[in-house]
Parts: sequence; C-alpha cells; structure tokens
Amino acid sequence: MFDMRKIQEQVIFNVVKNKSSEEIANDIVFGENNAFCREDNPAWVKNTMKRIEQKFDSETIKQIRMDCQCGYAMDEKLSLVKKLMESASDMESFANQEDARKAGLSCVNGELHLQFPFCPCPMLEEVDKLETDTWCQCTTGYSKVLFEKAFNCEVNVELLKSIKMGDEICLMKILPKNKVWN
Repeated sequence: MFDMRKIQEQVIFNVVKNKSSEEIANDIVFGENNAFCREDNPAWVKNTMKRIEQKFDSETIKQIRMDCQCGYAMDEKLSLVKKLMESASDMESFANQEDARKAGLSCVNGELHLQFPFCPCPMLEEVDKLETDTWCQCTTGYSKVLFEKAFNCEVNVELLKSIKMGDEICLMKILPKNKVWN
C-alpha cells in the first residue's frame, strides 16, 4: 500500500524546489528538524498551504499546486475521455453521453464542466474545511493534463466550487484553447 502523505510531501517538495530552492522547499514541507512531519495529515495539509501562501504570489501558488497533481489512474480516465470523443462531434454531444454524465461531465453554454459530489482527494479525507482553494488546485492540474492529452491542445481549467471550501460539489470549467472537433 502506498503512503499518500509521503507521496505528497515529495511531490510538493520537488515542485517548490523547482520554483525556488531546496531550502525553501524543505522549510515548507518538512520544517527544521522535520518538525512538520509530526503534524497529523489535516494539520500538515492546512499548514503546508499556509506556508506556501506566505512564500509565493497567487499565480505561482496556483502553478505550484497544479504541478503537484499525482496522475493517479490517469491512463484509465484518459481512455474513457478518448472513447467518449470518438462518439462525439462537438462539446455538447461529448458531454451528453451517458458515460460522460456518470463521470461528472456536462456542457453548459458550450463550456465543458466537470463535477464531483464528493472530494476526490484522499489527503483531504480527514480535513473538515479549507480556508483557501490552494490545496484544491492540484485537481485543476490533473484535469489540465488529462484534457490536454485527450483534446491534443492546451486547456485552461478553472476551479469554480470546492466541497472542502463549503460548496455542495467540486466543480471545474475546462476550456480548450483550440477547436477539438472539426
């Protein structure tokens, strides 16, 4: 069994190190003498995000978290999205398929939306509520990678709602920068 906390520590450490330095990454993720390793998961999640927010501007914070996506089950999801694309001629027909709706996809005014009725992040299982959407930006990064691979073009992903921020659902808007279907 894999340890999601250890995976997240390493991913965040590497991404922060690439954006700044090893010293800053260590200070954010582990602390002096590994002090932060003794925090339970909910405290570590919240405090790590506060530490990131204190060191970086909002755009860098978003990019750091988007780059932290784990890629868990990406191949399976990519296969589903590509299969759905084969049967579609536009965004609406893509999102209106039964399997697309089951996966949380919908088309609203020509824009692709992805929603979850639960928080999909295992690290947030024990977290009651987040003060900011910083942690949740990793799911926008995951969706960005997924849909860029499937649509074969750059996409923008915007987090609209987050259960851990008090919303009833997690909701993202996915906007391809190029035309996906001819």
